[in-house]
Parts: sequence; C-alpha cells; structure tokens
Amino acid sequence: MSFLKVEQVSTGYGNLNVIFDVSLEVEEKAIVTLLGANGTGKSTILKAICGTLKIKSGGISFSGHDISQLPTRDRVNMGIALVPEGRYVFPYLSVKDNLKVGALTKRAKPFFKQNIKRVHALFPRLKERLHQAAGTLSGGEQQMLAIGRALMANPSLLMLDEPSLGLAPILVGELFDAIVEINRQGTTILLCEQNVHKSLKICNFGYVLENGAVALEGASEDLLSNTDLKKAYMGL
Repeated sequence: MSFLKVEQVSTGYGNLNVIFDVSLEVEEKAIVTLLGANGTGKSTILKAICGTLKIKSGGISFSGHDISQLPTRDRVNMGIALVPEGRYVFPYLSVKDNLKVGALTKRAKPFFKQNIKRVHALFPRLKERLHQAAGTLSGGEQQMLAIGRALMANPSLLMLDEPSLGLAPILVGELFDAIVEINRQGTTILLCEQNVHKSLKICNFGYVLENGAVALEGASEDLLSNTDLKKAYMGL
C-alpha cells in the first residue's frame, strides 16, 4: 500500500482546471520529486494534497485513509506538512515564535522539545537568530525557517514547493543536504523543484508534468538518463 496515493485528480481555480486526471504514488520514507516548468500544475497538486484546494474529481489517500474531503487541519494532524513557494514566514515575529506557530497542533505539542532540537541541529543559523525578527533574515535563512516551522508540526510527509527558488548556489547545496538528512531521519519527502538535476540526484522516483498532466515518470536514474528530459529541462 502506498503511503500517499493521488488517483486521477482533476482540479483548478474557479471554472479553470489546472491539473487533469493526475495520478501519483509516494512510498513511505522515500523522496519523490515533481518536475516541470512554471504553470504545469506542481503547486496545484500540493495544495490539493494538503486540502487548501478542493479536488473536483478523483481521490487522495494517505496512510491508508481517504483524505479527499478532509479539512486541512485534519490532514496536518495526520502528519502532512507543506512548505509553500515563497516561504511565507511571519516577518514581525521572532524566529522562535515562528517555530512555535508550527507546533500548535495536537499532533505536534507532545514533541515540541524533541522537534526544536531537531530543527536547531539541522539549521544551526536559526538557533543563533532565535530572537531576531524573521523578516530581517536572508532569503536562505527564511527558507530554513519555513522548513523548520513545518518540521515543528511533526510531519511524516513533508512537501516542499520550489525550496531552492532565488537562492545562491552554495545555499542550494546546503538546502538539498538538509532535505536528504530530514529524509534519512525518517520523514517522507514530496519535492516540487525546477532544479531538475539536483532533485533527481536525491530522489527515488520522479514525475514530469506537462500541461497539467503526468507526461513521464520513473526511477531517478532512468529519468537522469532520459535524452528528452535532458534536452527539455537541463539544456543539454
């Protein structure tokens, strides 16, 4: 049984559908990546999984339970967390208070001390800036904080939407190292990224989206060697 299963899901905004009959599976403790250019529906899929966007048809199951109609708060309490594109930290709150916001659910509260230690170990710079306003952090530090805040919810599935967007290359490397470590610690990862090469280097399986539908899927090593994918997304 798949940990997360999306079956023939179609949805969008108003009368406009963005994704069409999308199906994908994520095995427990795997890293799965969604690839594709801007506007292909990657973010829409993540919003449908976390419940901030209602699906129009199809179904979504998580850990053996149908979550298609559950509100977002219930999905978070089941162990789903999303780090949205753009980070969306609370700029006037301190780093410490931003992290506390992530730990407000019933699922998270018993693990607060454990998770704060985990975040500090993953991102030592956040520990150094606990009392600093989040809005004064660099872009890379804000991304670390957004991921740390999501981890405070004690997720078993962490979804990341374009986490490397706008970051300097050295920070991108640090970020992907952190994603690998989070996964090594037992958290399942669903990653949306335009950095195709780095994503495929760390993932187990990938899906390529075109025009709101899955155009290609396969193990990471197969996608890395796919000539059409290289031409389309790696400039080779």
